[in-house]
Amino acid sequence: MTYATQQDLIDRFGEDELIQISDLADPPFGAIDAIVVARALTDTDDLIDAYLTRRYRLPLAEIPRRLVKVAADIARHHLHKDLPTETVENNFKEAMAFLRDVAAGRAEVDIAGEDPAPPERLGVEAVGSGRTFSAETLRDY
Repeated sequence: MTYATQQDLIDRFGEDELIQISDLADPPFGAIDAIVVARALTDTDDLIDAYLTRRYRLPLAEIPRRLVKVAADIARHHLHKDLPTETVENNFKEAMAFLRDVAAGRAEVDIAGEDPAPPERLGVEAVGSGRTFSAETLRDY
């Protein structure tokens, strides 16, 4: 499942920007490199899934608009590589904060017909086979 498409990126950020950040050829072709964009979108999907899987059953039945924006902002950041603008960086940080809030149960994704699972308590649990030495086993020593 993909949370955003190449067309979503074009609609939000413009074709010119997408050409500039995806056309890595030397010399540039002057067109969107669909393979580069697809790789950024796949990386974005994997990242979003890692956060959502703690609270939602994947794949989602539908993609809420909020997740499309989050995915677009993250993919845009991936495509900007080492030189994201301040706006791109701020949008990325906002998207990541939202995903962290969803995973922690502080925010929810509006998915029709599905209630989020309560956030899991993270911690360490030790399970052993029982006591090796006890008053009973050490009685004769």
